[in-house]
Amino acid sequence: MAGFGALHSSALAKGALDTKSKQFIVLDIAIAVHCDGCIAFHVHDALNTGASRQETVEAIGVTILMGGGSFMVYGCEALEAMNEFEQEQSQPI
Repeated sequence: MAGFGALHSSALAKGALDTKSKQFIVLDIAIAVHCDGCIAFHVHDALNTGASRQETVEAIGVTILMGGGSFMVYGCEALEAMNEFEQEQSQPI
């Protein structure tokens, strides 16, 4: 597990692509492979890198364009996850 964690951190670190762009790539792949846990994880992390709602919606839209109907189902799950994370962030502690 530690090895995968190190790979995760290294792969998503800023390089030629910024971390936010990389989060959109992994989110789009998570939608493509229908991984619910990955979708939630990477929506959360995309928002934490400063991704706006509009940027995230556009990234999800590109995925749906390339994958059609089944990608739409999982793209909608990503939107639901984003709504939940935004709601949690706006509630007082």
